[in-house]
Amino acid sequence: MNLVVFIFVSCYSFIYLLKLNIVGNFTKMNSEAEKSSETAATVAPLWKYVTKLEKASVGGGNVAFRCNYCEKTFKGSYSRVKAHLLKLSNFGIQPCAKVGDEYQNEMQKLEDAYEESSRRLKKPKLVSLPTDSPTSPYLGSNESSTATSHPFFQKKKGVGNSPLERAFNNQCRDQLDSLIARTFYSAGLPFNFAKNPYWIEMIKFAANNNLAGYVPPGYNKLRTTLLQKERSHIEKLLKSVKDTWKENGLSIVSDGWTDVQKRPLINFMATSEKGPLFIKSIDGTKEYKDKHFIADLFLKVIGEVGQQHVVQIITDNASVMKAAGSIVEAEYPHIFWSPCVVHTLNLALRNICAPKNSLQNEVAYNECNWIAQVSDEATFIRIFITNHSMRLAIFNSYSPLKLLAVAETRFASVIIMLKRLFQVKQYLRNMVISEEWMSYREDDVGKAQTVRDYVLNDLWWDKVAYILRFTEPIYEMLRVADTDAPLLHKVYEMWDSMIENVKKEIYRHEGKEDYEESPFHDVVHNILIERWTKNCTPLHCLAHSLNPKYYTSQWIEEVRGRVAPHKDAEISAERNKCLKRFFPDLEERKTVSMQFGLFTGYKAYDDDNMDDRWTFDPMLWWSNYGSKLPMLQTLALKLLGQPCSSSCAERNWSTYGFIHCMRRNRITPKRAEDLVFVHSNLRLLSRRREEYTKGESKKWDIGGDTWDEPFGGPGLLEIAYLTLDEPEMETSLVENNDYVDDDVIVL
Repeated sequence: MNLVVFIFVSCYSFIYLLKLNIVGNFTKMNSEAEKSSETAATVAPLWKYVTKLEKASVGGGNVAFRCNYCEKTFKGSYSRVKAHLLKLSNFGIQPCAKVGDEYQNEMQKLEDAYEESSRRLKKPKLVSLPTDSPTSPYLGSNESSTATSHPFFQKKKGVGNSPLERAFNNQCRDQLDSLIARTFYSAGLPFNFAKNPYWIEMIKFAANNNLAGYVPPGYNKLRTTLLQKERSHIEKLLKSVKDTWKENGLSIVSDGWTDVQKRPLINFMATSEKGPLFIKSIDGTKEYKDKHFIADLFLKVIGEVGQQHVVQIITDNASVMKAAGSIVEAEYPHIFWSPCVVHTLNLALRNICAPKNSLQNEVAYNECNWIAQVSDEATFIRIFITNHSMRLAIFNSYSPLKLLAVAETRFASVIIMLKRLFQVKQYLRNMVISEEWMSYREDDVGKAQTVRDYVLNDLWWDKVAYILRFTEPIYEMLRVADTDAPLLHKVYEMWDSMIENVKKEIYRHEGKEDYEESPFHDVVHNILIERWTKNCTPLHCLAHSLNPKYYTSQWIEEVRGRVAPHKDAEISAERNKCLKRFFPDLEERKTVSMQFGLFTGYKAYDDDNMDDRWTFDPMLWWSNYGSKLPMLQTLALKLLGQPCSSSCAERNWSTYGFIHCMRRNRITPKRAEDLVFVHSNLRLLSRRREEYTKGESKKWDIGGDTWDEPFGGPGLLEIAYLTLDEPEMETSLVENNDYVDDDVIVL
């Protein structure tokens, strides 16, 4: 028996020593290989551009060296050599004035390659997480990892070792999931980032290709060579869009913004039938932003894209923008300044829903002040409920919808708030008559009673309903115009129809006939007409005149008294002004006028072509049937593809929250410009993909890198980036659904 035990123990000890010997030799071989590789990689590439002199007196490996370009002598380590040749600041050494851009770029590439190879040879310093594999408490982390990963120490049976699991490599998949999740948590990335199609594409590419030993690019490479390479790639992708400008034209859209550091930024975008693209941004911190400064910026952008391609510039309605537009029109008569239709409609709603109490505005204030009072009372209801946690909890227990507050800077903010309040009307009534509401007396009981009186007052709700009904045509037009779609040719007709529909709602509510007078309607009508007059330009009238649909009997007979564009005196006068600017040559203008007469007189087309005017898209009709009128066809294809608002510029400011945040406030202007260019156009290009409208990446960039910023702190209820043309996103933000994204915070 003792002999058997002795033999067993001896065999076990021999096997154990054999294992340790194999593992030790394996570890020793690896360490020797790594040391030899590290020795080969320590030759820094930039030493060959300087001449080493004697060893410096100070310690730390510093040497005296002389630059081979400027022939100046310095003392320091390799970091100072790199700073001198690559012209880096904050290293206590002056940059070399004799190194040109070409040589500097070559040196930068060598340095990037050297740093990447150095990273490949270094073991990653990761914070270990607990693993399922047992490790010896007496072994270090490296030894433990080596020992447990060696074949002698693998378990033959256990969780994750079945043939099926090994075939699908489930353990590695789970570990990769953990590493990705750890990246999100450590960097504070919003969960919405997981929908980014570029992120998904990157992970799939890495998983489906054999990239053994690959190390991701480092800090310097990302912000230098790779950034320049990506900008070049984006410019190639945008070339197909720019090639269409010659035939279809473009509009330059601009808008201003003040970032977190109070810097006034102005961005410029080009938009056409193919969609918007980002051109540039300007920091106007040290500039006096008068009409000459703004006009000079526009003229430079026009020169970059080609003045012969530009149809119009679109800005907000500020007086300085209008003055700058006049300067541009004087320089290039064929380019028009157009005020943003969405801004104009928002100003009209503001004049109606929040009239100023002034002597000049006395009549409008007397007729419309009741709307402002209802709005203030609605705001009082919302604020009282949302500012008291217990009241809010009671409301949430009754309502599947959440109270919605839109930032005052957003378009139609008052109307959006009233719409939501009217939607939860019954839930509010159930709440204020409940036992919980009546019995809770820990907060301001007087204000709670006031809220209860408003909510149970039928006359008050009738006023809310009336406001929503007569402003609905304005709101719907604002929603339609708040896009990048080509709508220039529809603006005139939309204004006309909207004003008529507002009149119908007001007269229906007051029970009056068309021939009777209504003081309230007169005020609203005058506000809309005044805004329309400021918004309407000769370009709108010409684009309206070139829409084939407006010459069909179906369209003319829709509304009593409607006439075709060529029979409208105002439209005809503005159209002729526009033609004079597009065709300063008298003979060319005569030819175009003759072709327009043929277009409106039906003499150039047969019956089949005329029928298609009603059913075809205007641009499609001109592409198919406009060849008989070549000059007019060229003009029509340019105008019918232009937008009417600056919405694409309005929604681009999340880009600047990304680029100009506090953590990047020391970034160089050139690098910031490249980042903005790449960041903006990557997002805009992704919107043209089919995946953007459906699937896991649907509307992935809404809110973008500032997704969580509207929430939290004092602005908890401010959905500042909610735009009117995103009803599905609005629904997901403010409704209770079975699935709730953790990133979406609502009250």
